[in-house]
Amino acid sequence: MKQALLMTGALAVVLAGCSEAKQAETPAPKKENFDQVVEDYRTYAINEIDTFVRETEKFTDAVQAGKLEEAKALYAPTRMYYERAEPIAEVFGDLDPKIDARAGDVKASEWGGYHRIEQGLFEKGTTKGYEAYAKQLMKDVHLLRAKVETVEVTPELLVTGATDLLNEVSTSKVTGEEDRYSHTDLYDFAANVEGAEKIYELLNPALKKQDAALSKEIAARFKDVHALLDAKKKGDGYVLYTSLSKQDVKQMSVAINELAEPLSKMGIVLEG
Repeated sequence: MKQALLMTGALAVVLAGCSEAKQAETPAPKKENFDQVVEDYRTYAINEIDTFVRETEKFTDAVQAGKLEEAKALYAPTRMYYERAEPIAEVFGDLDPKIDARAGDVKASEWGGYHRIEQGLFEKGTTKGYEAYAKQLMKDVHLLRAKVETVEVTPELLVTGATDLLNEVSTSKVTGEEDRYSHTDLYDFAANVEGAEKIYELLNPALKKQDAALSKEIAARFKDVHALLDAKKKGDGYVLYTSLSKQDVKQMSVAINELAEPLSKMGIVLEG
């Protein structure tokens, strides 16, 4: 009996040893590597800002040359490049207000940038007196482009950036307060949605592995938002915000919120 117990104990030790050896041989689950995702997003954002620089030069040249209609036509399409890359642009808390502040966001004496010029073009119907604002805007946009090279893009920045883009639309832009003089708010809506969708597309391969149902839901919600925006297209752009009915605004707000909610859960990819 004693010998049998000894044999049993020895067998347990052997089995335990085998189990530990097997566990040691089994590699730990490989954590998702987002280096390529980060690099791809950096490339995307820099390309958007490069185009923003070029188009802003055309815009500010038109303002300084007194070409009112040309400047008005360039205003909304040019800003879309900035709006798509906002997660990176907003990192520079000093430059973002100089480029994109609305009346009331900063002291009246400090207000410049796109929206200050927007007021002149669309509300006052003139470029006169706005030449200096155009010149300073161009300097600030060039500085933004130089500083972008120093931004540390992280997966966390992408996840929060995508959600922030949509929250900004649903909480403030959907009211029409962003482009209050030109009423070209739908251009901003579309650009913010496109910027968020780019981040989703880059993270989606990892998201599918973690939660295929969530990935599918987000894709469906993006489709819903795009359908509403496409219905308001006019030529290469969009109708004015003032042409929207209360029902249109409500539908847009609801669709954005229904997209932002599942998109905010995309951070599960970082938990790996």
